[in-house]
Amino acid sequence: MGGRGPTAAFLNDEALPLIRIVAPQGNYDYQNKYFTDDTKYICPCGLPAAEERRIQQVVMRSAEALGCSGWGRADLIRRADGSISLLEINTSPGMTGHSLVPMAAKVAGLDFQQLVLRILEMAHVG
Repeated sequence: MGGRGPTAAFLNDEALPLIRIVAPQGNYDYQNKYFTDDTKYICPCGLPAAEERRIQQVVMRSAEALGCSGWGRADLIRRADGSISLLEINTSPGMTGHSLVPMAAKVAGLDFQQLVLRILEMAHVG
C-alpha cells in the first residue's frame, strides 16, 4: 500500500474502517474515479489492525485540531516505511454509488439510510 492511500472516513468522533484504492496503472484520476469499474476499493484495507488504529488516531486528532465536526474523510499518503502524511480532510465528501464514506460505513455496519440519518442527527442549524 505504498504511494497514495489509504483514505479514512469518520463519523462524529468515530473512525470508520480504512479503504485502500487500487486504480488502473496506479492513476486515481477523474476518469478512474467516476467512470470506470476497474478501480478497486478494498475495505478493510488489509493493514495490520494496530497500524490501522494508529492511522485512524492520527486522522481523528487532525480532524479535532482543524475543528472538524460531524463527518468527513481524510486522504493520506502511506510510504513503504509505514510513515504517513495527511493530504487533506474533506468535510463534505461525496455520497454517490462510488463514494468512499458510504463504503466504509457499510463495513462498519451502517447501511446508507442509517448513515444519512446519523449525519442528519449531527447537523447544526442556526
